[in-house]
Amino acid sequence: MMAQILSWRTILDIILIAAALFFLYKTLIRLGTWKIVTGILIAAAVFIISSYMGLKGIEWIYRNASHVAVIGIIILFQPELRKLFERAASIRGSKIVNHDNAFARIITESVWKLAAKRVGAIIVIPEREEISQWVNGGYPLNALPSVPLILSIFDPNSPGHDGALIVHKGMFTSFGVRLPVSQSGRLGEEYGTRHQSAMGLSEKSDALIVTVSEERGKVSVFHKGEIRVMDREEDVFISICAHCSDAAANQLDRPVRKINKTITLEIIGSLAIAFAFWATIIPTQGEMLEKIITVPVEYTATTEDVVMIGEKATEISLHLAGSKSDLDAASSSALSVKINLAKVAEGTQTFLINDDNIRLPKGVRLIDVNPSNVEITIAKRVRRELEINPQLVGKLPDGLKLVSMEVKPRTLQVLLPLDTSGLNLNNITTTPVYLDSIRDDTRLFCKIISPPSIQPVDKRWPDVEVMLTVKPLESMIENNTSLPPLDQQM
Repeated sequence: MMAQILSWRTILDIILIAAALFFLYKTLIRLGTWKIVTGILIAAAVFIISSYMGLKGIEWIYRNASHVAVIGIIILFQPELRKLFERAASIRGSKIVNHDNAFARIITESVWKLAAKRVGAIIVIPEREEISQWVNGGYPLNALPSVPLILSIFDPNSPGHDGALIVHKGMFTSFGVRLPVSQSGRLGEEYGTRHQSAMGLSEKSDALIVTVSEERGKVSVFHKGEIRVMDREEDVFISICAHCSDAAANQLDRPVRKINKTITLEIIGSLAIAFAFWATIIPTQGEMLEKIITVPVEYTATTEDVVMIGEKATEISLHLAGSKSDLDAASSSALSVKINLAKVAEGTQTFLINDDNIRLPKGVRLIDVNPSNVEITIAKRVRRELEINPQLVGKLPDGLKLVSMEVKPRTLQVLLPLDTSGLNLNNITTTPVYLDSIRDDTRLFCKIISPPSIQPVDKRWPDVEVMLTVKPLESMIENNTSLPPLDQQM
């Protein structure tokens, strides 16, 4: 076990699992879907405890429901998973935005003046992730930042004052833009649409959103699903600088140390969970187990001039060994015993069952087979033309008489054993035709029923068309019509 843990593959495995857990945690924290996640974690814990306690009923339920559950989780968390992959793809060595302190001062001064006048505002400053998929509407704008421009955009008489102002690469690119409203329920009912929209975009992207409340005259900053109410103008300036510039963020010693400490703890926690997962689940997957399954027997590649007769084995019991993960791939539906009859001679043949007859999954070993061999009898066969007789069941309703019956095709070319002493060649018949349900002239299509040793020359049995002509007895008596024997009618 220790040698496994110290291997470079195991270390890389744990690191990758921890990275996935870290990104998943940060995404779920931002989107606020912890209630559902908590339920899934509880279900997973029940499964792990059940496995260790050997509760077979719970294990069976989880094992058979796991595939459906995975699909359900993917559908349920589709937005979160999409966000997770977007965040992973957006990791780069440097930030896209690179504003200076003058830009941060313009935004800070503007929102503080708006707050003093109790004029609502919302300004979006994107970071690495693209936000165009989450926003819509608005008016195009390509202007340099300035305090008068911001004050005029959010003036109550401006056509776009209720929307958001979007910043891109140090320029104001659009205003009056609509943002997605938060669905997480993190904000209380005291917050209006402006704040709910700011929270919604912060949950879906890494943008910094600065808002001004016209009711309370307060400035708030939203980032990654969190809200901070600014008590001082300088706090707004520091938040914008920390978001926009790595150089400015490095000068803010205390906040940066706090963020780094939090991230460090989150990374350590992700590594601990990944290690615990690997140490408890993976060894059980590699533990050598045994199981017995029953698989079908398939006989293939028989030549045209021979046929199997008599009884033959249809199922084989396999005793297999391997790891749990490998044995999970060895199921009755995925395996079969194949016996190749391409070069067999006439007479009784015995075939041993071994690894050559079974395509086992990688890592699975065959211990025993029951029965260890199968015995089949091969006979020469010849071509014959046999008549097809429909299988008539019951009788016609009272007052009706069968006038004629036509069968298409009437005969069929078949292959049958050379020795037909044990066969009744009149057994080439069709599926039942129930006469009691027939009220008038009827056309039916039936399947052929025959012994397994009789096969059609054309490899597949055709559908048989049966046409029945009936007449009322009264009309036949009036016309003095006599009914010929049925064999003459056909």
